[in-house]
Amino acid sequence: MRPPRKKVSFRSGDKVEVCSNEEGFFGSYYLATVVSALNTGLYVVRYHTLLEDDESQPLTVTVFPKELRYKPPRIAASSFALYQRVDAFDNDGWWVGEITGKVGLNHYYVYFSTTHEEILYPASAIRVHQEWINGQWIRSN
Repeated sequence: MRPPRKKVSFRSGDKVEVCSNEEGFFGSYYLATVVSALNTGLYVVRYHTLLEDDESQPLTVTVFPKELRYKPPRIAASSFALYQRVDAFDNDGWWVGEITGKVGLNHYYVYFSTTHEEILYPASAIRVHQEWINGQWIRSN
């Protein structure tokens, strides 16, 4: 039996990541700031990297709490190991993948099981993957 999920309350100004469930973007996370908490239990967030359709301002949307997590703490990494789970920054968001190769000193191939793609990234666009479990960050194995 699974333990009950810990309820996390976000406040206006909190830096969060929002999970996308849209086709083609499933499993990606985008940095946002909580604008407000609604009486319905939903949250209004403003994205940092996604824009309104007319590109005049950051996209602001209403989301369910299950789509939010705090921005993960930074874990310094001087290098990444083969088959290590990582997040790669692409298309304005973070995508979960695994290291499948290294080129030179600072570039890595990352494989994404959701899209069956393998893409080369500089180390600066990769971070250590962490899981958001019951309101806390757990480093992925």
